[in-house]
Amino acid sequence: MTALMEGLADQVVLGEIDPHVSSVWRVLVEGNYEALARRIVDYPISRKQAIEDLEREPSDDVERAFQTILRNRVQHGGIMAPGARMMRTGENGRGIGSRSYPETLARRIMAIGEHRDRLSFVEGDAFSLISSHLDEGQTAFFLDPPYTAGGKRAGRRLYECNSIDHRHLFELTARVKGWALLTYDDNPEVRKLAEDWGFQIDEVPMKGTHHASMTELVICNVACSGKAVLDS
Repeated sequence: MTALMEGLADQVVLGEIDPHVSSVWRVLVEGNYEALARRIVDYPISRKQAIEDLEREPSDDVERAFQTILRNRVQHGGIMAPGARMMRTGENGRGIGSRSYPETLARRIMAIGEHRDRLSFVEGDAFSLISSHLDEGQTAFFLDPPYTAGGKRAGRRLYECNSIDHRHLFELTARVKGWALLTYDDNPEVRKLAEDWGFQIDEVPMKGTHHASMTELVICNVACSGKAVLDS
């Protein structure tokens, strides 16, 4: 989104397979994003209201997108996978609305809407999307797959759509003519895949959900500084 808003890309294509997350992007790129922003700002958040609204069948695309954002805001850690629980005390004891930030979300939605003439969205498998742009030398790919390589469970806990062939992803990405950047958790299988397919690795210190220090990997098909890439 930074590349889009700062004019660093002529066109940005977003891909997502999760139907709930896709509902948000469809509204932002193709639908009534202003109505979604108003819905968020005007929402009288409470535990009772959130439960009622999340159980209701959405009446239109805007309501479906709003439900997805609401679920992300009121469930622990923003986790939307099946089995995730709704917050009780909230962050720092500030209640169910402690992660809602309605004005901030609305501003971001409006900003995206103002640039959507250069933005497109594809709902579906990322492998197909990557394959359709393999030979474009001026195309840059940013890939953030679920962290399930090497038997990791974080991706399975966080995302409903978490099954992925990581070796095939590296094999396919190694064939792109343009630039490619992948983010992963640090584990031996990922490092081995990057080495096997000739990628460069940089380590980036991160903070987890509970502020625990951890290392993530920025993996590039050209020499790069991961920290510099993420900072920019």
